[in-house]
Parts: sequence; structure tokens; C-alpha cells
Amino acid sequence: MSSENDGRDGGAEGAPPKQLALIRESVRGARAPRAKPRTWRGAALAKELPVARVLVDKGVLHLDRYFDYAVPEELDEQAQPGVRVRVRFGAGRHRVREGRREGGGLIGGFLVERLAESDYSGPLAALAQVVSPEPVLSEELLGLARAVADRYAGSLADVLQLAVPPRSARAERRPSPAPSPPPAPPEPGSWARYERGAAFIESLASGGVPRAVWNALPGPRWNEELARAVAATLASGRGALVVVPDGRAAARVDAALTELLGPGRHALLTADAGPEKRYGQWLAVRRGAVRAVVGTRAAMFAPVWNLGLVAIWDDGDDNHSEQHAPLPHARDVLLLRATLDKCAFLLGSRSCTVEAAQLVETGWARPLVASRERVRRSAPLVRTVGDGDLARDEAARAARLPTLAWQVVRDGLRHGPVLVQVPRRGYVPRLACATCRAPARCRHCFGPLEAHDAGALRCGWCGREESAWHCPECGSLRLRAQVVGARRTAEELGRAFPAVPVRTSGREQVLDTVPETPALVVSTPGAEPVAEGGYAAALLLDGWAMLGRPDLRAGEDALRRWLGAAALVRSQGEGGTVVVVAEPTLRPVQALVRWDPVGHAVRELAERAELGFPPVSRMAAVSGSVQAVAGFLAEVELPPDAEVLGPVPLPVTPPGRPRRAGGPPPGEQWERALVRVPPGSGAALATALKAAQAARMVRGGEEAVRVRIDPPDIG
Repeated sequence: MSSENDGRDGGAEGAPPKQLALIRESVRGARAPRAKPRTWRGAALAKELPVARVLVDKGVLHLDRYFDYAVPEELDEQAQPGVRVRVRFGAGRHRVREGRREGGGLIGGFLVERLAESDYSGPLAALAQVVSPEPVLSEELLGLARAVADRYAGSLADVLQLAVPPRSARAERRPSPAPSPPPAPPEPGSWARYERGAAFIESLASGGVPRAVWNALPGPRWNEELARAVAATLASGRGALVVVPDGRAAARVDAALTELLGPGRHALLTADAGPEKRYGQWLAVRRGAVRAVVGTRAAMFAPVWNLGLVAIWDDGDDNHSEQHAPLPHARDVLLLRATLDKCAFLLGSRSCTVEAAQLVETGWARPLVASRERVRRSAPLVRTVGDGDLARDEAARAARLPTLAWQVVRDGLRHGPVLVQVPRRGYVPRLACATCRAPARCRHCFGPLEAHDAGALRCGWCGREESAWHCPECGSLRLRAQVVGARRTAEELGRAFPAVPVRTSGREQVLDTVPETPALVVSTPGAEPVAEGGYAAALLLDGWAMLGRPDLRAGEDALRRWLGAAALVRSQGEGGTVVVVAEPTLRPVQALVRWDPVGHAVRELAERAELGFPPVSRMAAVSGSVQAVAGFLAEVELPPDAEVLGPVPLPVTPPGRPRRAGGPPPGEQWERALVRVPPGSGAALATALKAAQAARMVRGGEEAVRVRIDPPDIG
């Protein structure tokens, strides 16, 4: 028999065993049972500010507002503005017990503010749970998210899903480091190469709020210059935010900041870091432990304390356009932040978008450029191969490699690596004049013309047929489709130069750097690796493939990609040469030869202003099934100055093929209509589209339509 049962260790005869006595003491000392969790039936409310205003995580437009909940006394201390909460949503008026609404499903949300009383006259449901006492939604971030939702006709909940990363409990439990003191103001360094570069850095260091559009010189030093702008802002005691298009660019700026400031002075926010690490970095920024941030487009909402500078690099890159509702663009979000937070703004690129040119044209920002003499000294020599040269070149007709290009590659391989840029698969050709290559556009709305059955031409925007087209530039009546043919480039070059190694960089494998030894580097646009010491030469093949895309931005995008590759080539004084295979008379090619992206953007902006194209006008795309688009357009109350173009059919996605962002589901026939308004009516357009979408959702049972404000690919 064990000692627990023999009575010798239990004290007096008949006394209960020790274990039973301990259990009884625990029961006597236990607290009275509290109210039922998640409903808090019968629980006392907080004595002060007993109402919580909550934004529920329901990204639907007709629920894009706040809801009031009662705050139980036990949650009073934790239920502070900005924390994550869980609430019962969807409880009916008839389900009321002991003064509390009950029922509905549990859903997450954010506590926006505490109030003394509610505008709602009926009984309130209680907060179910405070998920975490960490306040992740600041007043500044909430205001920015609301501004983005209004601009893009979206819901506040959808914007906050982009702005606030998913929670990691382990990351929240880890303390953030203590904030570092401001660094010393940096020297201007390579910013002195620009006419107002040194003054820009000095203004940031002294607490100024300059706004600039920066046209970076050729070469690999742009990341160092961005790092100096960040260091100057930190020196003034303020924070800085830099948004770049991809992880490769983020890594380069990260390395430059680490070298200039030392480790631990900035946060790197990219998807490659993983959820827990990224959330930990984000928390360090929100807590004020880190005042500088560099990251990809998700970092545009980073809650930097005392924000003094927002900067974006290469705003024309497609990666800056968010693919989740409400589809904001990083450039526009940073413009909103610069306005709301009254901080400095820097838009930098080797090229220049029409949006950047518009910022300078309107006086909102100042140009930050180098003198023409310095540009010529820094840029490589650019040579062209056009239709006439190809027609006279027997080698080009036989092997698709012009003689001039072959000679430049041969000479360049004697001194280092040679870059060969080829268009990636997926570029779709459009129609152009067979004589002068001017794009074929509609006479009514200036949209792109497309060829259909039996040779009929129809506008890709408004759907009007064109039976008597002629080129407005040269008067020709003949059209041609641009041809894409770059699939065998690596094999052809390998046969032409059998003793030289050939490296490829593209979708399957992207190289970051290549050594300075002679080699052929074949790359798709945007995937060009950096060569140590620069490339000896570059060959830009099949220019028609990029210039012939059915997109309003085809010329601008082609020039941007050409400049991105050519900027990696050594300067003309060091023997660097670039050959572009495209008609030399076209505007983007001439801008490349002169290395004048700003002039190209200014001329594009003037032309778009005359024709009513974005960004001078505001435009929205409405897409969906034929019946859904027709019904939506019939009920939406557009501004009086709005113009509807279309609808026109969208290309059908073949079954088994991946669905393009914003495209129809595989096998379904969708249509798209464009709505255009003049300057000043963009907010009214977004409001009207959002109201119509919300009304359709309330009614239910109707096919959904997709609305996108300022779509990047309007044709």
C-alpha cells in the first residue's frame, strides 16, 4: 500500500489526504466565473469610453465604414486605438440578450478609436477579443490608407491588407533595438555631378523638404546616391523611405546604406525575408527603433516615424503597380505621403516617365539633372541599324545579326563582356505604317488599331471600325505587323563566336553580376546583370518588338529598357559602344542616341495633352462579361464631362493557360470599356464608380465587374 493511502502521512486519524486538501484550497481561492468569452454576456462595460469604433476586415465597398462595439471592462486596458481585434459580425437586431447583440461570425479588424457614446441607437455587440496589444495602425497610416482607397475607388480594408503585414506572435514578443542617434551629415559625393545635387543633399540635411525629379547619369552609382539622400535625411533627425522595383535593386541600396551608415541603421522590407522576419522589421520601424526603410512596393506604406523623405527608383517599372485591390501604384502612394506628411520627395530613374515630366511641368517638383557635357562624357556611343541598313546587309538577311553589330561585338569581346538584350517572350505586336513605322491609331479616340477577320480594322479602345486608314505622318496606305524573333539569339551568337562563353539572364535564372572577363551575356529587359568595370559593348536586338507593343507606353517603355541596358556600358571615352536595331528616325531611338529621356518625356506629355491621354486626363477601365459591363455603364452616374470609349472585346485566355492580372478567366469572353475625364474630375469619377460598385454588391446576384483607376495597360 502506498503512503498516500496509509494514513501515516495524513496527520490525525481520518484526516483527508494532502492532495485533496490542496485541491479544495485551490477551488476556494478561484475567482468567480467571468462572462462568457467572445459575447461577454452580462459583463460590465469599461467605465470610460465604453464604445470602440472598429474597421472590420471585409473588403467590400458597401461595408466600407466603421462599426461600433461595446468594450468589456476586462478588455479596457488592452483595447487601445490601433490594435487588432476580433468581433462578431452579422448579428441581427432580434438576437439581443442582457443588452448585448449576439450571433454572427468572428472576423478580424482594427480598433480605430474609443468613444464615450455611439451614434447607433440600438444595443451593441461586444468586442470578442483583443488579438494583440501591439498598436499597428497609427493615425497617419489610417489617413494615408483612406486617401489611397478614395483615389482608387477601393475599400479601406483592402488597402490596410496591403499596408499592415500579417501578425507574427514571436516577432511581437521580441523587443526592438534602441534607436540610433542621427548620423553626421554626409558629403555630397557623386551628387556634385548634378547641377543642383549638392544643394539637394544640403537641404535634406538641414531639415528642408525639397521635391525633385532626378535623371540619373549612366553607371552603377545610383544606389550610392540614394543612400546619401537617406543619410542626409537621417542627419536632420527625420526618417526616410525608399521604394525600388525588385529585390535585386533593394539589395543594392541595402548594401550601399550598410556601407555608408553601418549595420542596423535601416530596415529592408522585401517578400524574400519571410513573414516573421519581415514583420519583425516592420515592427522595428513602427516602434521608432529604425528610421530608414528600403523595400519593394509593399514598403510604400511603411510606418516611418517623423517621415522626412520618400523616394522611388525607376517609377516606370511594372513591378511598382500593385496587383491586389485596389491596385495602387507606388509612385502615386508616395506622392500622397509627401503631401499628407509634408516631407521631401525624390523620383529617380535613368529614364523619365510622362508622369515625372508632368510633376516638373506643373512646378510641383524641380528637375535634378546633369549638364549636357557631363552626360555626353558619361554615356556610351550609340549607333543604330535601321530598315535601310538591313536591306543592304546580306549577313543580316541570312542570320538576323547585322554586320555592324557583329563588328561591335567582336571588338568589344577583346576588352571585356558584351551585353545582348533581346525582348522576352510575350511581347504582342501591333499594327504600324509599313513606310515610316508610325503606330496605326483610331481617328476618333486615337486608340490602337487592330486587325480582325477578313482584314477589317477596329479600334482597341472604342471599337469603331476603320475602313479608310492612311498614315497621318507620311500618307502611306500600307500597314505591317511587327514581328518578334529573338528565341534563338543565344544559339546564333554561340555559333558566331564559338570560343566565347555565353551566359543568359532571364525569367528562369537572373544573374546579379558577371566578371569582367570576355563573355556574351544574353538578357531579357530588366534582367541585365551588372558587369565589373562595365560592359565593353551592348547590342539591343529586335527593337521593333518593344516599339510595336499595343500599348500607349510602348515608346516610353522601350526607351526606359534600352537606357537601363546602355547605362551598364562603359563611357564613350573608355570605348563603350551600343548598337540598337531599330529605325533611327523614330522618337525613342533618337532620344537614346542623344541620351535625352527628359526631352522625349516632355514631347510625349505635350502630345498626350493635345489628344487627351493620361496622365493629363484621368482614365478608368471597366471590364467583365458583356451583360455585366452594359448593366454597370447603364446605372453609374458619371461626371458630366466623362467620355466612355467602347466597350470592346478582350482577348480570351485559352484553357490551361495562366490568367493575366486583370484578364478574364480562361475560356470566358469579357469586354472592357474605358472612361475618360479631363483634369480636375478624377475624384468625381472614382466616387461615381465606387458608388455604383457598392450598389451592385448590396443588391447581390449580379455579375461582378472589375474597375481599375489609371490602368497601366490601356492599349
